[in-house]
Amino acid sequence: MNVEFIPFDACDPLLDWNALTDALTAGHSMPRAEVDDTFLYRDPDTLLSRAAWIDGMGAAVKTATIFPGNPANDKPAVNGAVSLFSDVDGTLEAIVDFHLVTKWKTAGDSLLAAKQLARPDSKVILIVGAGTVGHSLYKAYSSAFPDAEFLIWNRSLGSAARMAEVYSNVSIAPDLASAVRSSDIVTSATMTQSPLIKGEWLRPGQHIDLIGAYRSDMREADDDALRCSRIFVDSRATTLDHIGELKEPLANGVITRDDIVADFYDLTNGSFARRSDDEITLFKNGGGAHLDLMVSRYILEAWRNR
Repeated sequence: MNVEFIPFDACDPLLDWNALTDALTAGHSMPRAEVDDTFLYRDPDTLLSRAAWIDGMGAAVKTATIFPGNPANDKPAVNGAVSLFSDVDGTLEAIVDFHLVTKWKTAGDSLLAAKQLARPDSKVILIVGAGTVGHSLYKAYSSAFPDAEFLIWNRSLGSAARMAEVYSNVSIAPDLASAVRSSDIVTSATMTQSPLIKGEWLRPGQHIDLIGAYRSDMREADDDALRCSRIFVDSRATTLDHIGELKEPLANGVITRDDIVADFYDLTNGSFARRSDDEITLFKNGGGAHLDLMVSRYILEAWRNR
């Protein structure tokens, strides 16, 4: 058995954002994935495993260890790996660096949606959150919107300033409300539990991309933002009943399931699309294990073709 061990630094330069979105589109033309998550706890540490199986593509298990005390010892809080298995005989084909899969899956998920939902002439892109994901979002969105100017807002002005220093076309946005109003695309990757993005700030023609909320008690946009938007998700199965961004408004009757226009499995029928230049589109990036599988397959192919 020839198992590929795929590290971050050697593989990252081989990958391409637009090729990745093509791979994700192709993956969603295959049968729907079977997915499941398991959690084990030893307070305050967590072992999380996310598994997915797609008939014709194979299976993947993405395992993460979350040790909140690690940063105090100059170690990353999150570590892990993705095990990729053959669809033909179930043998292990590759072990892929956890952070490599996460980087490309998270931003690639949002980029695929933006290529379908954002206006192609979008010129101003606001990134909310200057963390690691914010940097990945800059690189991903730059590949599809090469003429865009970027704004960066962060609770800590210092983090926003450091990101603005790295890229020539990124400017600091000191006021979030003004930045949202002036942007064509708003992409948000924060750890907030209380909504940051208000519907009263939105205007016709915008695309809103929500990434940060992943628990049932987390939200980045308020009820008004959902009410005034056409809502899309990457997967109904992994977002509607699990993530506060949609679970809470659904439970409170703010929106209904019928308000969810489409997910990525609707790419083939054309319903995952913007209808007009003046509508507001809103996408919830839930990042399920099936996307880890699709991205790992893309990574393995790029690695073998290097």
